[in-house]
Amino acid sequence: MSDNKVSLHRVIKASPDKVYRAFTQAPAIASWLPPYGFLCTVHEMNVEGGGSYKMSFHNFTTGNSHSFGGKYVEIKPNEFLKYTDQFDDPKLPGIMTTSIWLQKTSVGTELKVLQEGIPAAIPAEMCYLGWQESLEKLIKLVEPHIPDA
Repeated sequence: MSDNKVSLHRVIKASPDKVYRAFTQAPAIASWLPPYGFLCTVHEMNVEGGGSYKMSFHNFTTGNSHSFGGKYVEIKPNEFLKYTDQFDDPKLPGIMTTSIWLQKTSVGTELKVLQEGIPAAIPAEMCYLGWQESLEKLIKLVEPHIPDA
Protein backbone atom coordinates (compact mmCIF):
# COMPACT_ATOMS: atom_id res chain seq x y z
CA MET A 1 0.00 0.00 0.00
CA SER A 2 1.27 3.43 -0.95
CA ASP A 3 1.73 6.11 1.70
CA ASN A 4 0.75 8.79 -0.84
CA LYS A 5 -1.96 10.99 0.65
CA VAL A 6 -3.54 14.40 0.23
CA SER A 7 -5.35 16.58 2.72
CA LEU A 8 -7.53 19.56 1.82
CA HIS A 9 -9.53 22.10 3.77
CA ARG A 10 -12.14 24.64 2.68
CA VAL A 11 -14.83 26.80 4.24
CA ILE A 12 -17.87 26.82 1.99
CA LYS A 13 -20.78 29.27 2.10
CA ALA A 14 -23.45 26.54 2.09
CA SER A 15 -25.10 24.36 4.70
CA PRO A 16 -23.64 20.97 5.65
CA ASP A 17 -26.82 19.39 4.25
CA LYS A 18 -26.27 20.94 0.83
CA VAL A 19 -22.58 19.98 0.74
CA TYR A 20 -23.42 16.44 1.90
CA ARG A 21 -26.01 16.11 -0.89
CA ALA A 22 -23.31 17.09 -3.39
CA PHE A 23 -21.30 14.05 -2.24
CA THR A 24 -24.23 11.64 -2.12
CA GLN A 25 -26.41 12.37 -5.17
CA ALA A 26 -25.19 10.88 -8.46
CA PRO A 27 -26.00 13.83 -10.77
CA ALA A 28 -24.37 16.25 -8.32
CA ILE A 29 -21.13 14.33 -7.82
CA ALA A 30 -20.86 13.71 -11.58
CA SER A 31 -20.98 17.48 -12.11
CA TRP A 32 -18.17 18.45 -9.74
CA LEU A 33 -15.90 15.50 -8.88
CA PRO A 34 -13.98 15.09 -12.15
CA PRO A 35 -11.18 17.63 -12.55
CA TYR A 36 -11.33 20.11 -15.44
CA GLY A 37 -11.18 18.38 -18.82
CA PHE A 38 -12.93 15.22 -17.59
CA LEU A 39 -16.53 14.04 -17.62
CA CYS A 40 -17.97 11.58 -15.12
CA THR A 41 -20.45 8.76 -15.50
CA VAL A 42 -21.90 7.33 -12.30
CA HIS A 43 -22.76 3.69 -13.01
CA GLU A 44 -23.89 2.79 -9.49
CA MET A 45 -24.21 4.70 -6.21
CA ASN A 46 -25.69 3.15 -3.07
CA VAL A 47 -24.85 5.59 -0.28
CA GLU A 48 -25.31 3.47 2.84
CA GLY A 49 -22.97 1.65 5.20
CA GLY A 50 -21.51 -1.22 3.16
CA GLY A 51 -23.06 0.17 -0.03
CA SER A 52 -20.98 0.49 -3.16
CA TYR A 53 -20.41 2.84 -6.06
CA LYS A 54 -18.90 2.65 -9.54
CA MET A 55 -17.83 5.60 -11.72
CA SER A 56 -15.81 6.39 -14.83
CA PHE A 57 -13.86 9.55 -15.64
CA HIS A 58 -13.60 10.34 -19.36
CA ASN A 59 -10.75 12.47 -20.72
CA PHE A 60 -12.55 14.91 -23.04
CA THR A 61 -9.36 15.57 -25.05
CA THR A 62 -8.31 11.99 -25.77
CA GLY A 63 -11.57 10.10 -25.31
CA ASN A 64 -9.87 7.65 -22.95
CA SER A 65 -11.48 6.74 -19.65
CA HIS A 66 -10.65 5.05 -16.39
CA SER A 67 -13.13 3.42 -14.07
CA PHE A 68 -13.05 2.95 -10.34
CA GLY A 69 -15.34 2.03 -7.51
CA GLY A 70 -15.49 1.25 -3.87
CA LYS A 71 -17.54 0.82 -0.74
CA TYR A 72 -19.01 3.24 1.76
CA VAL A 73 -17.33 2.41 5.06
CA GLU A 74 -18.93 4.95 7.41
CA ILE A 75 -21.70 7.49 6.98
CA LYS A 76 -23.01 10.16 9.33
CA PRO A 77 -25.40 12.30 7.27
CA ASN A 78 -24.32 15.95 7.01
CA GLU A 79 -21.20 15.23 9.13
CA PHE A 80 -18.93 12.48 7.82
CA LEU A 81 -18.35 10.12 4.89
CA LYS A 82 -15.66 7.49 4.57
CA TYR A 83 -15.33 5.36 1.47
CA THR A 84 -12.81 3.29 -0.42
CA ASP A 85 -11.64 3.81 -4.00
CA GLN A 86 -10.05 1.20 -6.23
CA PHE A 87 -9.09 1.67 -9.88
CA ASP A 88 -10.03 -1.09 -12.31
CA ASP A 89 -6.65 -0.58 -14.05
CA PRO A 90 -4.19 -3.18 -12.66
CA LYS A 91 -1.36 -0.64 -13.18
CA LEU A 92 -2.95 1.41 -10.37
CA PRO A 93 -3.16 -1.18 -7.58
CA GLY A 94 -4.32 -0.79 -4.03
CA ILE A 95 -7.28 0.56 -2.17
CA MET A 96 -7.50 4.25 -1.34
CA THR A 97 -9.56 5.57 1.55
CA THR A 98 -11.24 8.95 1.42
CA SER A 99 -12.61 10.64 4.54
CA ILE A 100 -14.84 13.73 4.33
CA TRP A 101 -15.66 15.84 7.42
CA LEU A 102 -18.39 18.48 7.37
CA GLN A 103 -18.84 20.89 10.27
CA LYS A 104 -21.39 23.68 10.51
CA THR A 105 -19.83 27.11 10.95
CA SER A 106 -21.18 30.65 11.29
CA VAL A 107 -20.76 31.15 7.53
CA GLY A 108 -21.65 27.67 6.22
CA THR A 109 -19.57 24.50 6.32
CA GLU A 110 -16.00 23.64 7.13
CA LEU A 111 -14.95 20.84 4.77
CA LYS A 112 -11.94 18.59 5.37
CA VAL A 113 -10.85 15.90 2.91
CA LEU A 114 -8.23 13.23 3.51
CA GLN A 115 -7.41 10.73 0.76
CA GLU A 116 -4.94 8.02 1.72
CA GLY A 117 -3.31 5.12 -0.13
CA ILE A 118 -3.05 6.89 -3.50
CA PRO A 119 -1.25 4.49 -5.89
CA ALA A 120 2.49 5.16 -6.12
CA ALA A 121 2.14 5.71 -9.90
CA ILE A 122 0.07 8.85 -9.21
CA PRO A 123 2.14 11.74 -7.82
CA ALA A 124 0.47 13.11 -4.68
CA GLU A 125 0.84 16.67 -5.99
CA MET A 126 -1.08 15.72 -9.16
CA CYS A 127 -3.87 14.26 -7.04
CA TYR A 128 -3.84 17.39 -4.86
CA LEU A 129 -4.23 19.64 -7.92
CA GLY A 130 -7.10 17.47 -9.16
CA TRP A 131 -8.88 17.75 -5.81
CA GLN A 132 -8.40 21.53 -5.81
CA GLU A 133 -10.10 21.76 -9.21
CA SER A 134 -12.89 19.47 -8.04
CA LEU A 135 -13.48 21.54 -4.91
CA GLU A 136 -13.67 24.73 -7.02
CA LYS A 137 -16.45 23.05 -9.01
CA LEU A 138 -18.13 21.83 -5.79
CA ILE A 139 -18.20 25.38 -4.43
CA LYS A 140 -19.74 26.67 -7.68
CA LEU A 141 -22.46 24.04 -7.33
CA VAL A 142 -23.38 24.50 -3.66
CA GLU A 143 -22.78 28.18 -2.87
CA PRO A 144 -25.39 29.77 -5.18
CA HIS A 145 -28.78 30.11 -3.55
CA ILE A 146 -31.29 29.81 -6.37
CA PRO A 147 -34.91 29.93 -5.15
CA ASP A 148 -37.68 28.23 -7.10
CA ALA A 149 -39.78 30.68 -9.11
